Amino acid sequence: MRLQYIPILVLLLALLAVAPGSAQGVKYLYGNPDLSATIAGTNEFAPGDETPVTVIVSNSGLNIVKIAVPSMPPDDQPNTAKLATVALKSGDAPFTIKTDPQFVSDIRGGSSATATFNVKVADSAKPGIYTLPLDVTYTYIETVDDHTDVLRYNYIKKTVTLPLEVRVTPDLRVEVLDVRTESLNVGTEGYVYMTIKNVGHDTGEKAIVKIARSGASPLIPTDGSAYIGMLEPGETVDVKFKVSVADTAEEQSYPLDVAVTYENYEGETVTSKAVTVGLPVGGKIDFEVVSPPTTLYLGQKSVLEVVYKNVGAAPVYSAQARISAVDPFTSSDDTAYLGDLAPGETATARFEVNVDTDATEKEYGIDSEIRYRDALDNSKISDTMKVQVALERRQGGFFTNPIFIIVVLAVVIGAGYYIFVYRKKH
Repeated sequence: MRLQYIPILVLLLALLAVAPGSAQGVKYLYGNPDLSATIAGTNEFAPGDETPVTVIVSNSGLNIVKIAVPSMPPDDQPNTAKLATVALKSGDAPFTIKTDPQFVSDIRGGSSATATFNVKVADSAKPGIYTLPLDVTYTYIETVDDHTDVLRYNYIKKTVTLPLEVRVTPDLRVEVLDVRTESLNVGTEGYVYMTIKNVGHDTGEKAIVKIARSGASPLIPTDGSAYIGMLEPGETVDVKFKVSVADTAEEQSYPLDVAVTYENYEGETVTSKAVTVGLPVGGKIDFEVVSPPTTLYLGQKSVLEVVYKNVGAAPVYSAQARISAVDPFTSSDDTAYLGDLAPGETATARFEVNVDTDATEKEYGIDSEIRYRDALDNSKISDTMKVQVALERRQGGFFTNPIFIIVVLAVVIGAGYYIFVYRKKH
């Protein structure tokens, strides 16, 4: 027989020798919870992280001594942490705990319970190892006394503080110091210039500054990467990008995300936390027909003059106007050069138009559009505009017809020539 069991055997024999009812005050169970805590998953966090942290609370407590009479139900064992509540605190760590204390019920010996807390790491957190205190408050049975026919449970409420070790890793963090745009208008493509700074604690190797669409923003990068190589902590760099703006946008500011992809201190390729900047977008490029309706005549070729105005918010270059001549119109010269037009400027286009003789006398709308180049030399086409034309039959009919006039002139000239020759002979 092992020597460590001799005291327990002596205790058992002594208790059995006591007559029933005389065992008043005898304690039948001895033990207590023994709690520890760990973080499920990684305990490494970067400055600025906001993430759920799951904590596992384990109970390795044992019942050291147990007298079998009377037997105790399993949920009332001294090593059970009953009615447990857990509270995560920041202590001296640069963390903010955004979740209130949580009730996790009973934690029996040999089992565990979990609780999840939302944690925010300060943007300015320095790399290093920190301790987050986890307070666990619970009730447990210290002793059970037999008072003849009554069992007396002696409960104690206790709070233990369990340390959770966390590590803040070095990181590269982006701060946009300055941002400006050039030729960024609705429906066009423009440039974005930025000055960025590494306000983190890690050096970025092979660093690439990238911009990305933010949610449903109408800003869509068309040249959204800029290689900068090494980016030291505290260093600033200037970068340039090309961005297009959807036709459906309005004249206002829209968000754009900025981040840096780089090799960190461990040689891993990672991407910094994105920051969002606002970019002002100017109004769209647009045109209007500002000339009054033109009157054309049935069966005649005429010059149609149309005055266009740039009513948009940006200049256009090498603009050309074009009409779509459909029945009762035809044209062999349906394009006219307008040149460069600044906002508010006008230009006149001239088109040769033929009108069918049997056309209906009324007002027509001829479709027209302008092809132009924007500030980045992209070819664009305007919305369709209507050129208002009224068709009439010229008064005088046959006698004012150009063909009739030509025939009359020919007859007159011929008659004159005949008379001249006749007089000369006679």
